[in-house]
Amino acid sequence: MKSKGILFILLATFSFALMNVLAKYLSGFHPMQVVFFRALGTFVFIFPFMIYKKIPILGQYRKLLLFRSVAGLISLATFFMAIQRIPLGSAISIRYLGPIFGAFLAYLFLKEKVNIWQWLSFLFSFTGVLVLKGFDVRIDYYSLFLCMNSALFVGMVFVLIRYLVSREHYLTIINHFMVVCIAGSLLFINYWRWPLGQELMAVLSIGVLGMIGQIFMTRAFELEETSVLAPFKYMELVYALILGLILFDESYTFIAFIGILMIILGMIANVYFKKKNKITQVSKLNN
Repeated sequence: MKSKGILFILLATFSFALMNVLAKYLSGFHPMQVVFFRALGTFVFIFPFMIYKKIPILGQYRKLLLFRSVAGLISLATFFMAIQRIPLGSAISIRYLGPIFGAFLAYLFLKEKVNIWQWLSFLFSFTGVLVLKGFDVRIDYYSLFLCMNSALFVGMVFVLIRYLVSREHYLTIINHFMVVCIAGSLLFINYWRWPLGQELMAVLSIGVLGMIGQIFMTRAFELEETSVLAPFKYMELVYALILGLILFDESYTFIAFIGILMIILGMIANVYFKKKNKITQVSKLNN
């Protein structure tokens, strides 16, 4: 089971990396048009499946589902805006700060405990962002704001999904997100243009890759513990760095690369210390 879960997480991260590459390739399009195709490509597959399997479309916790979807839309839109402006690897690295915001919000609203070592790991990762920004002149302050904003709303999504996942079918949660993305992106339709040539294949593929990534990610976490899979989640960044170099000629200075590494190590350390804290709590209860 363990090897299968790891295989699925690697396939998921590769799918997401390809999706992000296509989003950057479509830099000539309005970011909300890219959001539209990302959402539509998933919606057209999962909605008929939900009807066939009689999975609830609206769900019971509709306000929270809407809140999760709007937070996801803002996170996705600002992320796509960022990767159109700065190197792909940089945008993904900064967005990885999402768990920091998620942990803080979970501490406030779900009363989840965060130990001192987790806070230190968060500080280490945030310092990595400062190193990356300070030594990569391609990252302007507006792009940094977009990435941090995306990370903040990713954190909100983490907390809301954590609450909803035991109360709603996971496809109901995803479908709400896709519908809100489609509806929200249509508000900007005056800024759209028709895709030409290879662009058409890109816009058709971006949603399919996103859907494949979500399916494999869900299956991975069904088969294996988060603590085992978390380090492999960062393979998305490795793929992005390689593809960014090959396709967009994106390279990094040694110091900027150290910043990226600090972000990843801090997030992995958070998972380790969180798991260790749970083991300690269980041990205390059994004594």
